[in-house]
Amino acid sequence: MSRRPPADADTPALVTTSAELAALCERLSAEEFVTVDTEFMRERTYWPELCVVQLGGTHETAVVDAQAEGLDLAPLGTLLADPKVTKVFHAARQDVEIFLLKYGAVPTPLFDTQVAAMVAGFGDQVSYDGLARALANAQIDKAHRFSDWSARPLSASQIAYAAADVTHLRKIYTALTARLAKEGRLDWVAEEMAVLNEPGTYRTEPGNAWERLKPRTTNRRFLGMLQAIAAWREKEAQRINIPRQRLVKDETLLELAATAPETAADLARARGISEGFAKGRSGAGLLAAVKEAKALPDSALPEPPKERGGPSPSPALVALLKVLLATKSEEHNVAPKLLASSDDLERLATEAHPDLPALHGWRREVFGDAALALKSGRLALGVDGRRIKLIPAG
Repeated sequence: MSRRPPADADTPALVTTSAELAALCERLSAEEFVTVDTEFMRERTYWPELCVVQLGGTHETAVVDAQAEGLDLAPLGTLLADPKVTKVFHAARQDVEIFLLKYGAVPTPLFDTQVAAMVAGFGDQVSYDGLARALANAQIDKAHRFSDWSARPLSASQIAYAAADVTHLRKIYTALTARLAKEGRLDWVAEEMAVLNEPGTYRTEPGNAWERLKPRTTNRRFLGMLQAIAAWREKEAQRINIPRQRLVKDETLLELAATAPETAADLARARGISEGFAKGRSGAGLLAAVKEAKALPDSALPEPPKERGGPSPSPALVALLKVLLATKSEEHNVAPKLLASSDDLERLATEAHPDLPALHGWRREVFGDAALALKSGRLALGVDGRRIKLIPAG
């Protein structure tokens, strides 16, 4: 077992060797929880380029130079997979995506303080800065927020900035868990963590990439073409490792889906497509995707996105549901967005039996049952001084 660092070891250490990382991860494996953050670059690549990993334990904080020559990151993967150590993140999605790509698994068990803060009444998507001020009495230095983390050597101020992202996270985590335990809401947070623990949350299926473009048409032949070339763009951007928008912009994809070019000359006429691109490997691949899409039988074409059937929701009823949502959010001190979205409220107003998160689990207890009662006339809203009150009806 590696010796524990001295009591003043909270000063961040820069880890650059495999031996240092292995010893660090061995020590942290004895912790109840470890705070984790990353610094990465993605402006010029499709895949995130991991530059720095920050780790915080009870007695130490370390900044791991993930790009140090010869560094073996395997011990970090072992720590992230250790079921005895909770991995604490803030706004975990991008960090978890990086680790999923590198190690093939989501860190487990996982705790996201941004999600937990929403359950604890800190509003929608509260920032790390806001939680640090509220729960750790700390002010975050934002000087290196837009640093080039791939440049070496890392400066002392960069290392200190990176370390702060996990140092204050300890206090935030302990304060939030104590508060949520007292209020009996840790189970609520566990339900939310289930989404973050699902690998599919972070993976983009090329065949579904066209849906992100939200085409405003029901023409299935157009949609089939868009599906094919959007899938090609996703796979080609991954192959070349450049951002999808840098390869071909969204508006150009929509134009190409409409024009269905057959030759390099046709392709080069589209906005944002150069002659060199059209005549090169990427252009040939795009034209091949167009050709394949043209040959698709009608039965293989995607269905248009389903529109909500029936009459439009009553604006007055939706407004009442919004008031009820705000009231319940205030009463239970939980972020409104976590209870129900605007789309959820519209579906509640129009559908007889909508299958919504708001009508399951703890959300139903807090908001869903009252929403159904309001909709059926069994509940009314009134005003008591400056507050909304709920009045049983009938």
